[in-house]
Amino acid sequence: MRIFLIGYMGSGKSTVGKRLAQKMNLTFFDLDPLIEKRTGKTIPVIFLDYGENAFRRIEKETLSEILQADNYVLSTGGGTPCFFDNLEQMNLAGTSFYLKMDAGMLAHRLFYSKTERPLLAGKSREELFDFIKQNLAEREVFYSQAKHSINGAEFQVKEILRLLNNS
Repeated sequence: MRIFLIGYMGSGKSTVGKRLAQKMNLTFFDLDPLIEKRTGKTIPVIFLDYGENAFRRIEKETLSEILQADNYVLSTGGGTPCFFDNLEQMNLAGTSFYLKMDAGMLAHRLFYSKTERPLLAGKSREELFDFIKQNLAEREVFYSQAKHSINGAEFQVKEILRLLNNS
């Protein structure tokens, strides 16, 4: 079994992924820390030193390696499904879930987040909301191709388990 959690940064993919993997007795992987381990650099440093295009290639290679394994829950980066054929590969290999959240909630979560996120660096609260609103609209075309879509931040693990049991 392979379960893929996709959605915008700050939507709770890592938190939900850990809980889901524990409940299902599966291994949990988080794509960004795997990339950092693989490269020996943090995501912000990769963006700064090599740019987003290089990061996306490394991300694709790391995802391709994970697709060879089985019995896991993978939390992807917010942009992972939007580049190359990443989402298509995830959908072929397992079950994808889009953790859907509106721009206002995401902006609130991300404004107070302690995590350094290269695409959001240096933005005021208003700039952050505007950026997320536009970027989320652009990514929605990809996110909506997930096999399942889960709304909101509450009860996501229960809903994913329900959907898996009904498949």
